[in-house]
Amino acid sequence: MAELAHSLRDNPRLDRWLRFEADRTVRVATGKVELGQGILTALAQIAAEELDLDLGQVRIMSGNSVEGPGEGYTSSSWSIEHSGAAIRLVAAEVRAMAIERAALRLNAAPDEIAVAAGTFLRNGEPSGIDYWTIAPELDLSVEASGTVAPKPASAHRIVGTSVPRLDLPAKLAGAGFIHDMELPGMLHARTLRQPGRDARLVSLNEAAIRRKAGAPIEIVRVGQFVAFAGGDETAVRRAAVAAEACAVWENARTLRPEQATAAWVAAQPSHDRLIGDAFTDGIPARVSARFTRPFLSHGSIAPSCALALFGDGRLTVWSHAQGMHPLSANIAKTVDLPPDRVACHHVQGGGCYGHNGADDAALDAALVAMALPGRPIRLFWRREEEFACEPLSSAMTVAVHAVLDAAGRPVDWTTEIWSAAHGQRPGVGGATLLAAEALETPPPPRKPFDVPEERGGGATRNGIPLYAVGPKRIDFHLVHDVPVRTSSLRGLGATLNVFAIEALVDDLAARVEQDPLAYRLSILPDPRARHVLERAAVMAGWPRRGAGGDGRGMGLGLARYKNTAAYAAVVAAVEVEEAVRVTDVWCAVDAGLVINPDGLANQVEGNIVQAVSWTLIEEVRFGETGVASTDWASYPVIRFSDIPEIRVELVDAREHPPLGVGECAGGPAAAAVGNAVAHALGQRIHDMPMTRERIVSALMG
Repeated sequence: MAELAHSLRDNPRLDRWLRFEADRTVRVATGKVELGQGILTALAQIAAEELDLDLGQVRIMSGNSVEGPGEGYTSSSWSIEHSGAAIRLVAAEVRAMAIERAALRLNAAPDEIAVAAGTFLRNGEPSGIDYWTIAPELDLSVEASGTVAPKPASAHRIVGTSVPRLDLPAKLAGAGFIHDMELPGMLHARTLRQPGRDARLVSLNEAAIRRKAGAPIEIVRVGQFVAFAGGDETAVRRAAVAAEACAVWENARTLRPEQATAAWVAAQPSHDRLIGDAFTDGIPARVSARFTRPFLSHGSIAPSCALALFGDGRLTVWSHAQGMHPLSANIAKTVDLPPDRVACHHVQGGGCYGHNGADDAALDAALVAMALPGRPIRLFWRREEEFACEPLSSAMTVAVHAVLDAAGRPVDWTTEIWSAAHGQRPGVGGATLLAAEALETPPPPRKPFDVPEERGGGATRNGIPLYAVGPKRIDFHLVHDVPVRTSSLRGLGATLNVFAIEALVDDLAARVEQDPLAYRLSILPDPRARHVLERAAVMAGWPRRGAGGDGRGMGLGLARYKNTAAYAAVVAAVEVEEAVRVTDVWCAVDAGLVINPDGLANQVEGNIVQAVSWTLIEEVRFGETGVASTDWASYPVIRFSDIPEIRVELVDAREHPPLGVGECAGGPAAAAVGNAVAHALGQRIHDMPMTRERIVSALMG
């Protein structure tokens, strides 16, 4: 028996995944959700391929905690590897079951039966029956056996082709997002945020808040949690803005600007551990370099939003969070309801690629709904609240150390990392939803925890080089006591780890006066990694790179995401004048069997754009009362006018299983930009973002 896919082991019943509907479609369920990555389209392609259906005959149900399979969070580029693999096996097994039943109906041998658009053919001729004819005779309540092999790649007709995204028509027509959702009798809600876990509300001038609102509102107070609700959304927003000046808190959190720096984080007490090979005794002199990046925001285009309805002891929540089964369990535990009394349904949001405020907004909406039963509540965070209260991606420091042989190649490698946690999704490692801290009995403080290496690692992600460098290890310093919540942002620690590793590799090549591409190839045994590296170099015209030092540069970056998912090699070209401008990016990707090439290329392009933004301009800053960068002026992201020309090529690797791709290009893109800037200036910039001030400081230093 073939080994069941990860998600299928957790949800083995076939009917949890697949159901024949009365409207002559097939409902395929997934616990993974659409975050803008095109995953629902790709999963529909997989199901249609294995069932021999047209794509329009497949209806995807995503993120339903009541009916769908529980697949945890949509994260770590696992949707195709986990959910896609499960759907492929389920669809193949159901197709085999249906063919066997059709053969009995037709008094034929199973190998005489084929399927086209859900209709059974006998020896190529229509049989008069289809899936829906025999569906009542199929017992899908059984567990998957894993004994039916999916189609080989050579037989694919839908997988491997570019098809339009299923979610785009509604979005292009001005709908499709949770922010557009309306329910009859709906009330709007906003919150007054508790300024830190230990803050206590001494007084609240409710009369003044009602006057500022200018229309009737409800004021909900549960412990230190305060919210405002009403039928007039503008009045509710006015109330929330006015409330900040009408509230008196004690024990409010205070911050200092230096606490936002990577240097401050690295100086704090840490929980230390060694990952990988033991340290070598009597180690000779090492070549080392140190790199940093600041706290980062998700910069979600739309602030977090959720809807909730409570009645008859049941709570229903609509959310754009990344996992409906975990959200349901976390909310039930927080509000003390039986798990089967809380249902969570996914509705798409305005993008996040990581753990932003969506889960927290869902609990906010639930608390207001339970205080005002029978009325649907639409709770919407303000832009300032999104920036100030969402979990941030931790500031990091990475030092890379290499021992060299006589030829100048590494024979021992250490990646040393200082960071707060990158994996504090609710329910993981003792982390909880934000408003839980404001309740009368808040949960205990979380314990030190980060994503374990078997799940790809958090701060340590991609800290082990792909190169043959002898013994290699990660010396990890997990900092627990930082003054803000930190959690997952696209790529987690991989971005700075790859940036640092690839920077040192470039510098090692320069020490022996060797071309960075040739040097990498001399220490790179993985043939798939070599292939994407060579291909990206050809795409970029690498031999024309030049000597650099004249304000124009070209750099390389390479990684295999988590060292288990897709390979990406990136070449970036930059011009450095008043600031760094990335002009061109070339990227070659090996993602194994590709489901939707256009969708995959879009994801890689978006990942590159985001990485360029992180590398050049994004940085969270702290003020006395909390996060100070709370709008697009104080936390700028890359503009359309600054996006480089991006060319992505997918290498043909269909003989290999599909690999997670959504985060594979971020680290290599950041590294390529960093190396291109070093080439342009003749000077390495070690700190992200590479602003004008940091470049001037490095050149003057």
